[in-house]
Amino acid sequence: MRRWIFAAACLSASVALSACNSAKDVLEPSAVAPTEQSTALAKTEGTDVAAPAVAGTATVAASAVPAQTAAVASKARVQFAPIVGATVEAATPLTQRLGTRARERGITLAGSTDTSPPGIIMRGYFSAMTEGKDTTVVYVWDVYDPAGTRLHRINGQQTAASAGSGEGWPAVAPATMQSIADSTIDQLADWLAAKPG
Repeated sequence: MRRWIFAAACLSASVALSACNSAKDVLEPSAVAPTEQSTALAKTEGTDVAAPAVAGTATVAASAVPAQTAAVASKARVQFAPIVGATVEAATPLTQRLGTRARERGITLAGSTDTSPPGIIMRGYFSAMTEGKDTTVVYVWDVYDPAGTRLHRINGQQTAASAGSGEGWPAVAPATMQSIADSTIDQLADWLAAKPG
């Protein structure tokens, strides 16, 4: 049912989506090719993801994390692959907040220059659409093991009042991307805690 709702949301706005041509592209994001912007982001990703949030950006206080959840989450080293679909300007507050929130939740991040293989790899696919005064960011994170087997999927959407001029990514506020980062890491931590072994 959740997958159907997500597909319906993408279908209703598929004309406005810049990074997907159909609902299938969102539900099967391997069909989406990396952009020049996501490739440029990948070059700095190892440091950006782990960097603290920049001064002046909104941060969310860490929620109380049960010791068991933190212990399970800390066993997995997570590496974020280049983000597909978002501009560098939109992805920067996201990647910075992913690093901060991961530390708050006890998740160890592997940088792009680490020589030892990560426990899991996260691949993110994003689209932004503006309707009226609101802009919605639709996102999908696929969680892979080092062999390339998909283990889990995290997806959702975040709608907020348009922050800038124009439509799509220029209208997405940093706080929206930071909220997506918090939700992503929280869902990842919950999945890691429930995951056997």
